[in-house]
Amino acid sequence: MHAKEIQLRDKVLSTVKEYYHSIHGEARNWKPGDTIPYAGRVFDEREMLNLAESLCDFWLTSGRFSDEFEKKLASFLGVKHCSLCNSGSSANLLAFSALTSPSLGPERILPGDEVITTACCFPTTVAPVIQYGAVPVFVDISLPTYNLDVSQLEAALSPRTKAVFAAHTLGNPFDLSALKAFCDTYDLWLIEDNCDALGSQYRIDGEWRHTGSIGDIATSSFYPPHHITMGEGGAVYTNDSRLYRIVNSLRDWGRDCWCPSGHDNTCGRRFNQQFGELPFGYDHKYVYSHFGYNMKATEMQASIGCAQIDKLPIFIEERRKNWAYLKEAMLDREDELILPEPTKESIPSWFGFVLTLKKEHRRNALIELLESAGIQTRLLFAGNIVKQPCFDPLRASKGVYRIVGSLEWTDRVMNDTFWVGVYPGLDHDTLHFLTQTIISAVKNIS
Repeated sequence: MHAKEIQLRDKVLSTVKEYYHSIHGEARNWKPGDTIPYAGRVFDEREMLNLAESLCDFWLTSGRFSDEFEKKLASFLGVKHCSLCNSGSSANLLAFSALTSPSLGPERILPGDEVITTACCFPTTVAPVIQYGAVPVFVDISLPTYNLDVSQLEAALSPRTKAVFAAHTLGNPFDLSALKAFCDTYDLWLIEDNCDALGSQYRIDGEWRHTGSIGDIATSSFYPPHHITMGEGGAVYTNDSRLYRIVNSLRDWGRDCWCPSGHDNTCGRRFNQQFGELPFGYDHKYVYSHFGYNMKATEMQASIGCAQIDKLPIFIEERRKNWAYLKEAMLDREDELILPEPTKESIPSWFGFVLTLKKEHRRNALIELLESAGIQTRLLFAGNIVKQPCFDPLRASKGVYRIVGSLEWTDRVMNDTFWVGVYPGLDHDTLHFLTQTIISAVKNIS
């Protein structure tokens, strides 16, 4: 880097730093009348400086920041491989698509194969299963963890079962010991949707491990409400080198070549290999081993992520403290509310605080009171995905999906459950107002 460039860069970064402290840096404490969001971005000058660095580099696709982020996230989770992509939804698609790869031979998931999951979910956990022609098998959840009911796994099993694909609901790990044992017994893939649970821990075989590092493959989202953000963005991670290679191929147009962007002939055999029925020596950069996508993230996104991930331990701790505050404040309302509980052998990295009204069909009245008081609320995603409009065209077709039992608790959540935020931007006054308003609103609808 030339002296002139260094000088100009320093000037840009100094100005960005000044801008942050002048415009964004002043503390804006909550005051009565302000909206209390369910989530939000938390950042400081480092994110803006990284973004300015990326702008000065003007390397627009994946580059040094992307590499740094992948290494940092893999190290944090304790996994071998991490692939950055453009969203958590894309991450779920890539993770599932990888398991359909012909290179996996008899282990691959084929159309008509079954995948056990929950109907109480975010849609993009289920969408890849249906889009690839596999059959989701829906089991119920159990309260107060709001996770997959492992007692129904055996009933969901069939000769066509190939995988379990489940999310750690609102940061609360599902029963990984039971699910891992089940998948090991029947030789099934285990896909962890870790999008709401980055930093959650689970003790398995006497060892504390991060969620996302226990199954065969896992995903994260970096949309602004999540534990860390880069605006849009996601990641797929695994300890399986085969799956890592497949994910990167699918993410990068389906190509067979593994050269990073801007680099050629890493393998030293770019023009002297035979692929399929192509002519010998066909340029390896234009050989495609999968029907893939372009799901790469940009350097600008990754630069923000590199600053955010350094703050992740603090964010996790703040989320846990905020969740604990809400739980303590709500304990004397247990006659009216089903309060959440962490899964046994887990330390959640909470995404939200979930509540279910014991008096049925009063939720809408409650959340209208909360929203009118400026408190943002969210439902537990799709409620029962099978009852969403996207399933309307599927109900008339046999074999497209299967339901185990009655989904009693899934429907209960669909009708009576909501959640509020615990993100690090909430201070003590905000949490006090939030809890007192919920308690008052519950009394008003009783």
